[in-house]
Amino acid sequence: MLDKFFATAPTADAHCDLYCGVYDPAQAKIEALSCVKTAKKHAESDDEHFKTRCVIIKEQRAEECKHHLMVLWADFFAPAHFEQFPQLHQLFWDAIHQAGEVKKSLDPAVGEKLIAYIDEIAEIFWQTDKGKDMGVYPPA
Repeated sequence: MLDKFFATAPTADAHCDLYCGVYDPAQAKIEALSCVKTAKKHAESDDEHFKTRCVIIKEQRAEECKHHLMVLWADFFAPAHFEQFPQLHQLFWDAIHQAGEVKKSLDPAVGEKLIAYIDEIAEIFWQTDKGKDMGVYPPA
């Protein structure tokens, strides 16, 4: 009976199926950098098919960036972090909304602003003991 009830339910996706403990703002930054570079390649091209592919890829990468930011926001950072860094909620809010702006724009400057937000988040991430233990690419 329950099978019929859930037959049309959409599939839910999660960061992973188990708590892996691998988090790093670099994932979001790579996607944001891809958006900037793709917007620049779009501007430099006269090939309409290539430009269409650029738009599609940029929008996909921006959505991936949003996903990685939301995972950090919801799964990595804990209430103590938000107490220690009171600007963190607003910073994530701004970054995730900026990723949405990147989806709508072909201006590389819009992507650069997203990268700046991610860099601020990364700076906080690496100040946490949890980040030092879980991060993959610590700053040099």
